[in-house]
Amino acid sequence: MTEKEKMFSGYLFNGNYDAELERERNIAIDLCYEYNLLRPSDVNAQQKILRQLLGHIGENVTISAPFYCDYGKNISVGDWFYSNRNVYFTDGVNITIGDHVFIGPNCCLTTAEHAIDAGQRISGMEVAKPIIISNNVWLGANVTVLAGVTIGENSVIGAGSVVKHDIPPNVVAVGIPCKILRNITEKDKFRYPVFDEK
Repeated sequence: MTEKEKMFSGYLFNGNYDAELERERNIAIDLCYEYNLLRPSDVNAQQKILRQLLGHIGENVTISAPFYCDYGKNISVGDWFYSNRNVYFTDGVNITIGDHVFIGPNCCLTTAEHAIDAGQRISGMEVAKPIIISNNVWLGANVTVLAGVTIGENSVIGAGSVVKHDIPPNVVAVGIPCKILRNITEKDKFRYPVFDEK
C-alpha cells in the first residue's frame, strides 16, 4: 500500500518523506504562490488558478488572498463560498464545504494529526481525517477546525474557537474547546436592525 493509499484509508502514513506526496504538495504550493501574487481585481485569473488547484469549485466562489493549502485536489467548495484573508487548509484527505459558507480571516481547517508517540512522529508518521462543513455555516475569525470534524448546516462558530468534536445543525458554538452556546432561533432574525423603506 502506498503512503497516499494509507493516507486515504485512515492509517498512519509517512507524509514527510514520500516522493509522490511531496510532488503533489509542491504543485499546490506553487499554485497558491501564483494565486497570492495576483491583483485582487483579477478575478478571471483567480478563478483559473482555483479551478486548477481545487478538486471541485462551485459558482460564485471568492477566496481572498493570501490562501494556502497542502494538496488542493482534496478540497471541494460549493456555491456562493466566501473566505477572508489568510485561510489555511491542510487537506491530506477531503475537506468538503457546502453552499453559502462564510469563513472569517485567519482560519485553519486541518485534516492532519501527527503521531502522539515521539518515535513515530519523528519518523514522519501522521494520520488524516476528513472535515465536512455543511451548507450555510459561518466560521468567525481565527477559528480552527480539527481533523475528523463535521459542522452541521446553518451553524455559527464564534471567533477564536477550536472545534475538535462534531457540531450539530442550527446552533451557535464557541470556545476552546468549542461547545454549543445555544440554538439559533427566530429571534436571531431581529438581532440586528433592518432598514425598512416604508
